[in-house]
Amino acid sequence: MASINILENLEQILYLLRVPNTLSEPKKRWLSAFVSIYYSRASLPKKNNAEIPPCPSFVSLDLNPDNSWKTDQSSLNKIDQTSLTKLVKEKNIEKLQIIGGVDGVASILETNVECGIHGNVKDIAHRHEAFGSNTYKRPPTKSFFHFVVEAFKDLTILILLGCAILSLVFGIKEKGIKEGWYDGGSIFVAIFLVIVVSTISNFRQNRQFDKLSKVSNNIQIEVVRAGRRQRISIFEIVVGDVICLKIGDQVPADGLFLDGHSLQVDESSMTGESDHVEVNCSHPFLFSGTKVVDGYARMLVTSVGMNTIWGEMMSSISRDTNEQTPLQVRLNRLTSSIGKVGLAVAFLVLVVLLVRYFTGNTEDGNGNKEFNGSSTKVNNILNAVVGIVAAAVTIVVVAIPEGLPLAVTLTLAYSMKRMMVDQAMVRKLSACETMGFATTICTDKTGTLTLNKMKVTKFWLGKESFVPATYSSIAPYFLKLLQEGVSLNTTGSVYKPASGSEIEFSGSPTEQAILSWAVQELSMEMEQLMQSCKILYVEAFNSQKKRSGVLIRKNADNTIHVHWKGAAEMILKMCSSYYDASGIMKDLDDGEKMKFEQIIQGMAASSLRCIAFAHKQVSEEDQEHDSEQKKIEEEGLTLLGLVGIKDPCRPGVKKAVEDCQNAGVNIKMITGDNVFTAKAIATECGILRFDQDMSGAVIEGVEFRNYTPDERMERVDKICVMARSSPFDKLLMVECLKQKGHVVAVTGDGTNDAPALKEADVGLSMGIQGTEVAKESSDIVILDDNFASVVTVLRWGRCVYNNIQKFIQFQLTVNVAALVINFVAAVSAGKVSLTAVQLLWVNLIMDTLGALALATEKPTEELMTKPPVGRTEPLITNIMWRNLLAQALYQIIILLTLQFKGESIFGVTEKVNDTLIFNTFVICQVFNEFNARKLEKKNVFKGIHRNKLFLGIIAITIVLQVVMVEFLKKFADTERLN
Repeated sequence: MASINILENLEQILYLLRVPNTLSEPKKRWLSAFVSIYYSRASLPKKNNAEIPPCPSFVSLDLNPDNSWKTDQSSLNKIDQTSLTKLVKEKNIEKLQIIGGVDGVASILETNVECGIHGNVKDIAHRHEAFGSNTYKRPPTKSFFHFVVEAFKDLTILILLGCAILSLVFGIKEKGIKEGWYDGGSIFVAIFLVIVVSTISNFRQNRQFDKLSKVSNNIQIEVVRAGRRQRISIFEIVVGDVICLKIGDQVPADGLFLDGHSLQVDESSMTGESDHVEVNCSHPFLFSGTKVVDGYARMLVTSVGMNTIWGEMMSSISRDTNEQTPLQVRLNRLTSSIGKVGLAVAFLVLVVLLVRYFTGNTEDGNGNKEFNGSSTKVNNILNAVVGIVAAAVTIVVVAIPEGLPLAVTLTLAYSMKRMMVDQAMVRKLSACETMGFATTICTDKTGTLTLNKMKVTKFWLGKESFVPATYSSIAPYFLKLLQEGVSLNTTGSVYKPASGSEIEFSGSPTEQAILSWAVQELSMEMEQLMQSCKILYVEAFNSQKKRSGVLIRKNADNTIHVHWKGAAEMILKMCSSYYDASGIMKDLDDGEKMKFEQIIQGMAASSLRCIAFAHKQVSEEDQEHDSEQKKIEEEGLTLLGLVGIKDPCRPGVKKAVEDCQNAGVNIKMITGDNVFTAKAIATECGILRFDQDMSGAVIEGVEFRNYTPDERMERVDKICVMARSSPFDKLLMVECLKQKGHVVAVTGDGTNDAPALKEADVGLSMGIQGTEVAKESSDIVILDDNFASVVTVLRWGRCVYNNIQKFIQFQLTVNVAALVINFVAAVSAGKVSLTAVQLLWVNLIMDTLGALALATEKPTEELMTKPPVGRTEPLITNIMWRNLLAQALYQIIILLTLQFKGESIFGVTEKVNDTLIFNTFVICQVFNEFNARKLEKKNVFKGIHRNKLFLGIIAITIVLQVVMVEFLKKFADTERLN
């Protein structure tokens, strides 16, 4: 029979193997005989095939005489990748039928539709070679040279370059090449240093983004290989793999639908159409990059990487890392306003110096007038003017705090790196800062506040609770019904390794808990049960309905049954009868329902998640009607039993919640569980206190939904726990809180959390339980799903803002002091006390090294004792103005005293006095760096031993300054000091 089938399909196989059509009749006959013989041989049981573990219906179609896997390569190489890609891309159902449907493609790709590919190293290597890997060509990353060019686009750098060139030309012309290059050369060196530092910093940040996008693109996917479900990286998928898809997954490659139920896919990323597309056997085409919005399925991969439509699209999109965070925008505004003040002062200095020069009020080193009307050489005039312009430009350089954007970049880059270590991956830079302003965090319960390690700890049959020791007394007929309800109505699976090692359960944590309970306590044989029934229709679980159902036909007697499983109170409403402890069916009237509700509430009050199972046998007519309506019978069911699942609180959550409350941040728990479970967990975590007034603090989603907008706005602040909530309720709450002026952070893991994650100021998705859709919509991914990591993100957010404030205070003190000193000196004495090179040097060490020292301060505990900073509060607070002006005033007084009285006080020459002023100015900044460490506290040295980088930078600055003064006399225009 098998050989007849293969002969019928010979044409299609030859078509896909690209065998030339010009074969003569005898050769065709030979070929068909060869295929039939080896097909039959392949179907015979083989003895020593140790590579394939025992697995139902694993038949390998081998088109080569040597029946080992050595020949894969040749057979796979004959399959034309372009025709496979075209088949899916064009959604060509006729061509697919010619090949023999999805099964035909699977056999040609040497994939067993039940057990997947062999998946050994050799097999994977052959498939890689034949079809490529599941990676995209990325647009080339920006080179180091690109950032050098960007640095040269800065206007002040260009003006300084002009001055340096002029200074060099006139200097050499006047003093000869040996002496004349010092002034211009020193400006060149200083410019070079500034450019190198900013280039390296931007280049490194860009590289960090690239690394980050690699991590965030590395999605884990569930595949079936050699009969075993396992999780692998999206990059490891090969053509021929069988992939398990569920709600919220991203389709990882192009392929064909094998089997599944109610699968709906959002193809808007490909087509722009927002309508969901149903995928089934009659429309089996699935595309990489699309998202599963409902149902579940298994798919066969036909194209990967650059052969998919998504691959082509992704390779042409470059990730732009030039996104400006809100703080950077505010700082740019601040920088430009300070720059304008600097320009005005520089212009005044320029005018004053030019007027003094041309009116003969300036003298050279020998006490002669510099300008003597027409007798002065043109060269000398030009030289003097260039010097004056250079002085004015340098004032601009000092006035513009270009270190501010650099400080933000450094702080954000540093905190991103540290947050990665602390289990938080930042997808959007601005989220780092925004998190520092957060006033409310709306969190999920399962997996975030709890461990998401579920275990069935209670089982009720009728109104009696059973323990594992008493399961043997349960009626066998009833036990079989319960096992059917568990094994057929699930998206999980059970894998029993041949070696007798531990059984593996896959699926969501709830599914895993129920399956492991049924297999280990109720001795359920999943494989047998699956084969004894045919699944007719499935209604997949989603967080709106909080239940899932399945319609099955038993093979033994052709009867049709419905099984439902879900949140206990939802399932209870659908039931009209129940099985008691001895397996007898009884009526479920209102009085009995009340008793069951009390049982459910009792379980929930002990923090158990309560799941109910229900069953009903339906007639053929009902089934046909339901199939047409695409729904499963929901009324008149019989309650099979209740299970209580324990999901313990995470250790450390109570402390984390307390930290947030001390920091003035409200925590609200939004969960799909019932009110009693939610209340019990919230109390355990410290979100609710025992002495708290509970009226209005705990509500259900439906109640919140039905409030009028005004009522909602009035009560939203008081709510601490929202139970039985839908994703829409979560979104409503976020909108309400934002309208009230809160900065809201939201955690979410499900597909339907996406709207709330997008709407929130900061969306935090879960790295382990989170679906791809949730991660795409979020700003930060919490890699360990732990609420304590959310608090770490909050701490880092505040730290970023605080570090930038420290640097602003430090930087502006330098700017104010330098501006005032140079302006006063220029107006009164006709020369600037700090030369171009000296000011560039101050600029370099202060901007870059200062930014590094202050931007890398780690978060302290005291950050979490203050209330959140409002988003609209000014960057420079009153305390900062106080510190800044006092310190600047102190520096100005000291330096102007040195300027006018220094020579007589110390009895030194003018040249030594100028060096003294320069040295004092730099040392003042070094000490000011310590002052900037604490904005409000008097003890600025607290915790300094923990910041090794800060101490290192201070040491480097002092050493460089000594070198500058003592050894680089010509370069810095200084004299040695005793």
